[in-house]
Amino acid sequence: MFNLERITELLERLGNPHKKYRVIHVAGTKGKGSVAAMIASALQMAGYRTGFFTSPHLVEYTERIKVNGVEISKDELVALVNEIKPQVEAVERITTFEITTALSFLYFARKNVDVAVVEVGLGGRLDATNVVQPLVSVITSLSMDHMAILGNSLEKIAFEKAGIIKPGRPVVVSPQKPEALETVARAAQERGSKMVLVGRDVRFAPWRSSLDGQTMLIWRAEEQDRMDAYLQEDGPQGWEPLEVFLPLLGQHQVQNAATAYAALQVAQEEGLVLTEADILKGFAYVVWPARFEVLRRDPPVVIDSAHNRDSALKLRLAIDDYFPGKDVVLLFGASEDKDVEGMFIELMPRVCQVVASESLHPRAMEAERIVKLAHQFGRPAVVVKPVENALAYALQQAGADAAVVVAGSMFMAAAVRELWFASLDVKKEFKG
Repeated sequence: MFNLERITELLERLGNPHKKYRVIHVAGTKGKGSVAAMIASALQMAGYRTGFFTSPHLVEYTERIKVNGVEISKDELVALVNEIKPQVEAVERITTFEITTALSFLYFARKNVDVAVVEVGLGGRLDATNVVQPLVSVITSLSMDHMAILGNSLEKIAFEKAGIIKPGRPVVVSPQKPEALETVARAAQERGSKMVLVGRDVRFAPWRSSLDGQTMLIWRAEEQDRMDAYLQEDGPQGWEPLEVFLPLLGQHQVQNAATAYAALQVAQEEGLVLTEADILKGFAYVVWPARFEVLRRDPPVVIDSAHNRDSALKLRLAIDDYFPGKDVVLLFGASEDKDVEGMFIELMPRVCQVVASESLHPRAMEAERIVKLAHQFGRPAVVVKPVENALAYALQQAGADAAVVVAGSMFMAAAVRELWFASLDVKKEFKG
């Protein structure tokens, strides 16, 4: 059962470390990791000692807990686990995620962080991270995911995510579908929380894009008259919007960056000191792998952590933007509880062939089921296991003309990413 009683008890036994620094708390269905990573990068550039707690990890568990971009070492993690073991054993039925959350909060306190960017694990209201009193809460794009736990409607999911809004504390909200926005706005109003809505209060637009990154524009609602003049006069006339460079690809990252920017502006109003130059540098140097990450440009190999219908749509739009007209061989693996049919509705119009495989994760869906679903969409599909064989097969099928796109789960993206860079290391070693 999800509740905050166990994590609260454990943190009290540890001296409530989460109360010793400021926190920016980020929830959402999609984009929360990217938004959190941008915020953390900008704070670090501003000179703040910055903690970053995220989940799940790609390869190593230690990726979840970082200070100034550096992961907790395995030795430090083991030492902390051993140290808190008596307190953990005293709390009945505590979960692994609750223990990890407490460990991260304790580690940040020990490392004397100034501010921690904390990503919600699942939902919001009853998530273990929701014991924090944030400087600002952030809710990114909401869509249907984890329905068995969070509810089978967007309103129910939004209600759970809005649970991170604390009385009197401001919240920044990404653009939402009307039913989700209504639920979040009601929660903010009930709790006396100022709500900054991206797209309404903070506005944004994609500007230029290439495989090297993309540029976007950001301006405030009260600057719209100036923006009108800027656009009509085709360039600067004493005022211009903020131009932001992002190394992360896909138009959805433009929305994520606008959300991160708005959150940092509110954090400034709440007492943090940082400049626009800090934000621009932080965004320009942000690292967030397996999100439309181009491993090779020609012929293209792309990995993406898309694992629900909404993120699959964003992936397809990114494919159209960066590789228009190019055939796609889809290397796909998903978790058992995911909406594979919904993902295929979005992806199959761009796919010529599916290679179905399974990661080592215990919740991995049987590849044979993926093949049957692909056939229902009229696409040839084949089971290839393990993942290293599936990658080799997909590359062979794509040849010199098609793109290989890996999607369906974080675990599949991580497995292929690790194989790809291990292969590059082997080749370097062989040449050297």
